[in-house]
Amino acid sequence: MIKMVVLYSTGCPKCKVLEKKLDMKGIQYQKNNSVMEMVSLGITQVPVLQVEGKLLDFADATTWINQQRSDCK
Repeated sequence: MIKMVVLYSTGCPKCKVLEKKLDMKGIQYQKNNSVMEMVSLGITQVPVLQVEGKLLDFADATTWINQQRSDCK
């Protein structure tokens, strides 16, 4: 069971792609657009998906989302 998924986003085109993928799979997530928090986590490029504490860049996040079942709610 997935405990927490956070999408660190600035609303850029790649961020919107991950949002759409998450929504299509029915994965519940929180969106965080706090630049200060991103900097404190060492995030220098968005989007970043945080899954149970692990930070995933765009490519890894896309792979992770694609591996999830469509009924992750």
